[in-house]
Amino acid sequence: MTAVEVAAPAKVNLALHVTGQRKDGYHLIDSLVAFAPVHDRLVIKSGPSLELEVTGAESDMVPSGKQNLALKAAALVQGGAGSSVLLEKRLPVAAGVGGGSADAAAVLRGLAAHHEDPPALARSALALGADVPMCLACRPCRVGGIGEKIKYIDLPSIPAVLVNPRTPVSTARVFARLARRDNVQMSGGPPPARDMPDVIEWLSEQRNDLEPAALEEAPVIADVLALLRTSPGCGLARVSGSGATCFGLFDDEGPAREAEARIAALHPDWWLASGRLGDQSELASPRACPG
Repeated sequence: MTAVEVAAPAKVNLALHVTGQRKDGYHLIDSLVAFAPVHDRLVIKSGPSLELEVTGAESDMVPSGKQNLALKAAALVQGGAGSSVLLEKRLPVAAGVGGGSADAAAVLRGLAAHHEDPPALARSALALGADVPMCLACRPCRVGGIGEKIKYIDLPSIPAVLVNPRTPVSTARVFARLARRDNVQMSGGPPPARDMPDVIEWLSEQRNDLEPAALEEAPVIADVLALLRTSPGCGLARVSGSGATCFGLFDDEGPAREAEARIAALHPDWWLASGRLGDQSELASPRACPG
């Protein structure tokens, strides 16, 4: 196969309501998801065996063996045993922004062009994890069930700052701390995509039901949220997923960049990124590359 390069954009849960729990332990959710331009980079090409190389600034905590989701994704695909995957890790690990799920979805996208039945890849995504299906298209969506019910929606491109205090957070431990698991769904739906201030106001009326538990698990998250919420022009600050990454939404890119610079100066050891949240499907499309 021709070597392909694929981006794995960060997933951001703008709202996440936990609405129930199945008998098998999986939680039911109602979540609004958008994607950020910051991403991991993967290069996939033919190889003598199924293999993975992990590089990049955020690679220290990434498993390189069979437990890595990108490698599992390659193994799921027909002929995956002959795939070589290079993962350049740019997103923080155990951070609430997709991480391994985004990487697995990127591998599926990268191999889809060489697979006889691309829809089968989408059906396989859920077997890799509840977040993988929503990361396949990298388009804003409302997600239900355990992550398999996806409705693509129109959202404005919203200036945002992502901040992670470099504190890994276990999703399982956060879910275990939940006070209740039968919360109400999101109220209605977001306003028309052209009305960004109204969308931010509507989002402020929703919740992340994991946020209180994430704060208990990693109290430093409160410091991150405080810095975002006191940044001029920030209309909403919230935890993404199970944390510890938090996002701040802004009406304009200028205040967002200023907030990023201010927080970076105060905490140079934290991970930060800014950009517009929204549809990253073009960024995520596989591209042929020298291999």
